[in-house]
Formats: sequence, C-alpha cells, structure tokens
Amino acid sequence: MNGTLLNASAILVFGLFTLITRQQLSGRMQVWFKIVLGTFTAFFGLRLVWDSVNGPPLLVAKQLLIVVTALILGRLTGRRLRLQKLSNALGRFARDGIERAAEGGPTRFGDGFNICAALFCAAPLALLGALQDGLSGYYHPLVVKSLMDGLATMAFVPAFRWGAVASAVPVLAWQGTLALLAHAAAPWLAHLGVLASINATGGLLISFVALLIFEVARVEMADYLPSLLWAPLLTWLWR
Repeated sequence: MNGTLLNASAILVFGLFTLITRQQLSGRMQVWFKIVLGTFTAFFGLRLVWDSVNGPPLLVAKQLLIVVTALILGRLTGRRLRLQKLSNALGRFARDGIERAAEGGPTRFGDGFNICAALFCAAPLALLGALQDGLSGYYHPLVVKSLMDGLATMAFVPAFRWGAVASAVPVLAWQGTLALLAHAAAPWLAHLGVLASINATGGLLISFVALLIFEVARVEMADYLPSLLWAPLLTWLWR
C-alpha cells in the first residue's frame, strides 16, 4: 500500500499547505507539471510492459498478441457494460459541482468531499495504480497520481475548503482495499502463470493515461478496464 499511502498523504499535505498559505500555482507551473506528469506516466506504463514481456521472440510475440486481444475484447465488454458512460456521468456530477462553486454558489463540507472523492477515486490510475501496487509492488503510477491529486486539491481548496482535504480518506479506503485484495490474489495468479499478462496489460493502459494528460487523444479508459480480466483468461486458455 505504499502508493496508496503516498496518494492520501499528498492530498492532505497539498490541501493543508493551500489552506494555510492560500497560494496557488501559476499557469506556467501548471503547464510544466502537466508535461512532467504525462511523461512519467508514459514511462512507468511502458516500463511495466517491458518488465512483464520477456523470453524468446516467439514467446514475446505470443504475450503481445494476448495483450492486444485482451484490449480489443475488453473494449467490447466495456462498451457493452456502458462503463465509459457511467464514468462520464460521474464526471458531469463533479463538473456541475465545481461550476456552482466557481459561480459563488453555496458549498457545504459534503459537497467538496463528495466531488473530490468522486474525481480522485474514479480516475483511471486509481484502479490501475492500486492493482499494480498490490500485485507486484509497482507503486510508481500512484506516485504520479499523488502529484496530480495534490495539485488538484490545491485548486479545489479555495472553493471546498476542508471538504477537499478530507477526500484523502475515501482515497485511502478505496485504493487500499484494491491493493490488499490484489496482494492477496497475487500468489494464486502467479501460480497459474497469468500474472505477467495482467501486468503487461495494466502497463499499457497506464501509458494510455498519458494521452489523456497531454490531450493528444480522448481514450475511453473505462471501457478498456475489462481487459484486466480478459488478459489472464486468454493466457490460461492459451497455455
């Protein structure tokens, strides 16, 4: 849970810092952080793929074919389950709350708490990072998310005050639960020989997040999440 603990701590530290000093990042600094965070997200995702895919050329080709097939089937499954539409609805709820706060509308502790918790817990890296943290101890994607959430908290504090800071609690609970469940399942998955395919698929999905950060392409990340279930299934069937 190293990454999850760091994530929750970043929300608390950045939020308290903003409450005390009332300082905000300049537009130039925000652009700089965006470039750095996007670059590291791509690097950590592709590094996980590199570490998970290995062996003779034919075995590597087989592993990559499984990952690509898992992504295709995952996307079809996600669209059937309307995962991206659910994610978009959650995003609209958060956006509407932020717009009301920006217009000077009344805000309560619960408003900021719910909005920030929804944004931080529903982010793609919340699921992907927590799973990788639990499965293999690869917490680096959550380091990136920690900075992203910390910077976002700085922007939310002027409107939501302590509600934004308190959102660290559901982040700790949600990502911590995912990490612990993944950690408990890791030995069984390794015994079946499917852990590497999950890591490779997760690493590729993490690298997709960089496209969203850089605003290069609008990747429907939620629809791809079932790929994490298809990858071990395909690996087990094609053993």
